[in-house]
Amino acid sequence: MTLLTRGRVTAVAAVGLAVLSITGVAAPARPADAAPKAAGAESGFVVVGHRGASGYRPEHTLASYELAARMGADYIEPDLVTTKDGVLVARHEPEIGGTTDVAGHPEFADRKTTKMVDGEPVTGWFAEDFTLAELKTLRAKERIPQLRPNNTIYDGRYQVPTLQEVIDLAKRLSRELHREIGIYPETKHPTYFRQQGLALEPALVRTLRRNGLDRPNAKVYVQSFEVGNLVELNRTLRVRLVQLIGGSAAPYDFVASGDPRTYDDLVTPQGLAEIATYADGVGPTKDRIIPRDENGYLTEPTTLVDDAHQLGLAVHPWTFRAENAFLPAELRSSDDPAAWGDILAEYETFLATGIDGVFADQPDIAVEAARQRR
Repeated sequence: MTLLTRGRVTAVAAVGLAVLSITGVAAPARPADAAPKAAGAESGFVVVGHRGASGYRPEHTLASYELAARMGADYIEPDLVTTKDGVLVARHEPEIGGTTDVAGHPEFADRKTTKMVDGEPVTGWFAEDFTLAELKTLRAKERIPQLRPNNTIYDGRYQVPTLQEVIDLAKRLSRELHREIGIYPETKHPTYFRQQGLALEPALVRTLRRNGLDRPNAKVYVQSFEVGNLVELNRTLRVRLVQLIGGSAAPYDFVASGDPRTYDDLVTPQGLAEIATYADGVGPTKDRIIPRDENGYLTEPTTLVDDAHQLGLAVHPWTFRAENAFLPAELRSSDDPAAWGDILAEYETFLATGIDGVFADQPDIAVEAARQRR
């Protein structure tokens, strides 16, 4: 029995976290030999279309996801929030003013409000205050038009997709492209949605099971920046789980419960060993793998990749983007933040550390980098 398999079966005892039941459905027994394999044990290299092909189309639209798959991405990544009537939809955050045209709908003007999201006040319109029918009257728009002005030509063309629509798209494209397109959903702000009385996890579990995707060999990863919901999902789902790791601060469920640990603690050998008890991989911000100095230049790699691999954990860092605004200083092409720099050189540098996959806004470039790696 491997460490990963043994850990996944005994997750709750090992982690020692008190978590509430979040699924509302009975969990099937999970045989010890049914634990999913880490991505690092698979052949090939995992390219995740980050919010689709968000470098070319407004993020979290069916057009963005389809383009990512056609560019060669192995997985498409919907961030999940919920509507008022409990339907999972793909948006970057609960607040939808920055990614839809809701501000231009006078019938929804009175829905603008301020809420506390993970302890911070956020003003705008929130997905959970709209039914699915109402949300479908809105249209998506580019989230960062100052960096991606070309994407704005698609503003107003696409609806907000449901998780079911994303799954249906992945199935259709798998048939058309003669290769399986996976999904890599993220539960966004799970503590926040639980506080709203609209926990994300029950609907996620039901949707995966309804589509025959709750099985160890399904091409599915479920990811979260929080810990407690992954611990509980490990007891309920049979798909692979990934612990996301930010560059600073702490998982909000830790903050809410008074747990003093931070993301810094999660990347220590002890923290990674704990993650291996309930997850199959880690999704760290890139700076956790190769930090930058105070001037934005890359420094020496950390031991994170090797430390994770020793525990059977795959490593899928985020997010690779071609624009100068996101690149290390030595790879920027100019002072124009929207211009593209030497993203392929960045990929080559990170691939040399042994990572198992990447989240990419321009998946075609990631596919090319992975091809060169082979």
